[in-house]
Order: sequence, then C-alpha cells, then structure tokens
Amino acid sequence: MRFLIPFLRKLSDGESQRYLAENQAQSSFSSFLTTLTAIFLWSSCSVLLAEISLPNIFSDHMVLQRGQENRLWGRGEPGEKVTASIGQYSVTIETQPDGTWFTTLPKMEAGGPYVLTVKGNNQITFDDILIGEVWVCSGQSNMQWSVKQSNDADIEKLSANYPKIRMINFPQVGSQEPVWSHDRKWMVCSPETVGDFSAVGYFFGRQLFETIDVPIGLVNNAWGGSAAEAWVDRRDLEADPDFVKMIKEWDAIVAKHDELTSLQESQLDDEKKSQVATLKNQIRGNHRPGNIYNGVLKSHLGYGIRGVIWYQGESNAGRAYQYRKLFPFMIQKWREAWGQGDFPFYYVQLADYMDESDKPTESGWAELRESQTMTMSLLPHTGQAVTIDIGEGKDIHPKNKADVGKRLARWALANDYGIEVAFRSPQYESMEMVDDKLALKFLYAANGWRPFDTKEPQGFQIAGEDRNFVWAKAEIQKDNSILVSSPEITKPVAVRYAWSNNPKCNLYGSNGLPLTPFRTDDWPGITVNANGK
Repeated sequence: MRFLIPFLRKLSDGESQRYLAENQAQSSFSSFLTTLTAIFLWSSCSVLLAEISLPNIFSDHMVLQRGQENRLWGRGEPGEKVTASIGQYSVTIETQPDGTWFTTLPKMEAGGPYVLTVKGNNQITFDDILIGEVWVCSGQSNMQWSVKQSNDADIEKLSANYPKIRMINFPQVGSQEPVWSHDRKWMVCSPETVGDFSAVGYFFGRQLFETIDVPIGLVNNAWGGSAAEAWVDRRDLEADPDFVKMIKEWDAIVAKHDELTSLQESQLDDEKKSQVATLKNQIRGNHRPGNIYNGVLKSHLGYGIRGVIWYQGESNAGRAYQYRKLFPFMIQKWREAWGQGDFPFYYVQLADYMDESDKPTESGWAELRESQTMTMSLLPHTGQAVTIDIGEGKDIHPKNKADVGKRLARWALANDYGIEVAFRSPQYESMEMVDDKLALKFLYAANGWRPFDTKEPQGFQIAGEDRNFVWAKAEIQKDNSILVSSPEITKPVAVRYAWSNNPKCNLYGSNGLPLTPFRTDDWPGITVNANGK
C-alpha cells in the first residue's frame, strides 16, 4: 500500500474537494468513481499506514532500568517525526526510510510512577511506569516453573502484595525469522497475579526488593525443555567450526521435511504423515538453533536491564562436553547483541535428579555441572548458584524454588548492590599427595565446614591410575583442607565429589552454601564425542 501514499496525500488537508471537482468537470463518471475510491482508501488506510507502534516490551506498568539511558524503539511511517516524553524529558526523532525509529530515554533515579508518551501521527501513552532494577529470567522449565506450582503456593500468594515488583511473561514461539512483538503485557505483583510469575524469578526479585528497596522488573522469557543452541543466533553458530555438525544435522531435518511436504497427497501414507508432523514440530520447536533467539528474545533484546538470571542445562546434559563452549558462547553473544557490555549473568547449576547410585558411576549431569562451573573462569561477571542439595530424585522440577531464587539473589546483592553477604559456594582449588591419601584445598571455605546430618563428609570418591573409583573416607583438617583416602586404593591419583546424577553428599561451608561438585581428573567423560543435535 505504501506506493499509494504520494498520490493519496494529494487528497488530504482540504485538497480532496478541489481535486474531486476538477475531475468531475473533466472526466467521465467512471473516472469520478475511481477518484472517489481513492479518497475512501486514503481516509481508511492512512491511519494504518501512519500509526506509530512499539513492541510489547513497552506497556503500562513496565519498569525501566535506573541509572542508565534506556533504548526506546518502534515503527511508523517513513519520515514521520516521533516525540517521546517522560517526566521533564522530551526528545524528537525522525523515522528511517523503512519506517523504523530508535531513541534513548535519559538516565533516571529509582522512583515513579511516570507516564511515557510517544507521539507521531498518533499518540501512545504508557501509564504507571517505575524506574528501578530490571532482570531477565531465562532458561528452560525450571525457570518457567510458576509460583502456583511451587512449595507453599497458597501462603506465598497471601502475602504477595508487592506493587513495586512487576513481571512480563513472554510466549513460546520458535522461528528462524525475527519476531518483532508479542501480545503479552507487564503485570503488577499481587496475590491475584503472582501465581503466574516465574517462581525463581519472583523469589529472586522479592529478595532484591526487600533488601535494596527499589522497584524490580522481571522479564520472564523461559521456555520449558529448550536447548541452549536455540537461544543463539543461527548465524553465529554457523560461523564457528565447533557447531557445524549441529547445524548440518538440523539442515538435514529441514530438507527431509521439505521433501515429504512436496509429495502429492496420494503419495503420503499414514507413516509419512506422522513423520511430517514430527519434523514440523522439531522445526518450530525449542531445540532448533536460533529458534528462540528469533522467536522470543529478539522482540526485547536491547531493552534496558541490569542483568540475567538463567536456569537451563537439562536438555543439553547429553552433550555436556559441548556445553563447555556452547554456554559461555551464548552468554557472550547475548552481551554483544544487547550492547550493554558485560552485564551480570548468574545461573543455577543443575540440581540432583534421578535415582541414587550405590556405586561410583559416570554421569552426563555431573559433566554438565562441571561445564557450568567452568564458565565462571571463562567470562567476567558470571556466577553460579549451586543447588546440588535441593533437587528431587523423582522430579526434574524440584518445588523448592525459594532457595534457588535466594542463592541467585546473593550473587546480585554482593556483586551489583554492594551488600555484604555470602554468595559463593566453596570450590575445589588444589590437591597434593600425603602418604597414601590426597589432601584437597578449597576456595571460599576459610571459615570451616558444616557436614549436614552426619559428622562425616559424604559423597567423595577416589581412584588410582586404573581410573576405577570407589567410595572414600573424607576427614576435615584443622586448616580446613580435606584428607581423602580408601584402604582399597594404595596409590590414589584422583578424587571426585558429588559426581553422579543424584549424589549422596552433605558438605556445606560455614556460610551455609553447599560445596560445588567437582573432580580433580580430566579423563574423557561419556559426553566428550556428543556434538550433534
């Protein structure tokens, strides 16, 4: 329709009557009808063509990040002047030839409510805007998991009167093309709305609010079952040799789908129809590289934030070794695309899950936890909340989300808000041989240990050069090192702790945070060659 604008503009601003009169005198009745139709088209379509619009991340009740300039963007008619006003601030810009526009709002201190007005050929007003701290709550189902599905949901809802905590829930859309906007809006936290909040996000945000007393905005874009590669721009994955095999396997799925859908109806038996349906679900789903990046993240990527909290990894546990690179790769690409530098990125290490094992065993979940721990040494401003003690063997979705949120909040409070609070779980540092035992030293355990339930530390394994692990005895020393041994291993070379899907382990630092699962060896695990989809 845009090709009509130059012609139809002749009919605006009072010229339509004169143009019509001239054509009545000079043209046939047919020409008159044509002109009349043009007038009608202009009057009915001009509003649609000229209206400015913004993506749904901008709505009533939103929270804007304090202390920084915040991006504001949208669409309109090419060359249209757009004015954005909030508080005492106002800025006017002109849309680009493609109709897009972009500006920034000023740095503001925490507070509100404010009204944001965006005016072009039409006007949009956003009410009840607060300025505070904005965090993205992302990942798969354990981040998506709502308050109403978690422990004590009934009494949690009773006390959820926090009008300065806001959340927006994004829908789950898989696409290889960027989706510009969705239909979801910001919600104000109340007993009536909190049930649909991300539980981890809510408990994280509530702890921040009660501690720093500023408005909190939570952007929940989690998608249950999603794989990390779906959160990354496909073009970035294609450009890296380590992910070529993954991309080729997905291209083969798309090619097979296209091949089947090109067949005539008579050539599609029930088996082929079922195969087409399966392939279509995969193509539109939450594992395909780039699908969530485009279908969900793109619609609000660039919105002003303080940082991200993340709970994901279960879907990548079968490719845990690949996750060593994929996870920090994803974080770095998010940071580059967001344009806010190395913003904080705090994540949850996988909790314990599945059956306990009576003997030491290999574990993809243990390897995934190791990959998560490694990320802290690879990227700045990253942090890991260890949850090896609060999972459920029978349920991949443990209902204790309050402790998860609080452990993430510790990272933010200590590192981003200057609060003196313990935030790091003890972590393995070094090992040395002492007679026929191995002495381990740890970081972030200077004030000692607290074994839970029993006096003796549990969860340690030890092995010799044959790489056969057995359960070990662990003794806490006066210098807070731990001496590990077994009468079955006379020349030990390696120790592992909490190394299984659902380990029996009980060691906490005196700060109340659990010891991070670890191994001292670097022997190839069971996922080292799993690099495909």
